Amino acid sequence: MANGFLKGIKSELKKVVWPTKNQLINNTLLVVVLVVILSAVVLSFDLILELIDSSLWNFISSKIG
Repeated sequence: MANGFLKGIKSELKKVVWPTKNQLINNTLLVVVLVVILSAVVLSFDLILELIDSSLWNFISSKIG
């Protein structure tokens, strides 16, 4: 059972089309750039929402007392 399983894995790995070195580098750089951009977007939303939240709490506390 295990022997046939390992042979199946080996035959499936032979069918895989592995990326070239240039493709791998380009895809890695693309992923890193997208992660940095999306992190900046999330950070900006967080800062904007934090500013709105603190402004609302300051407004509410000034009206209450």
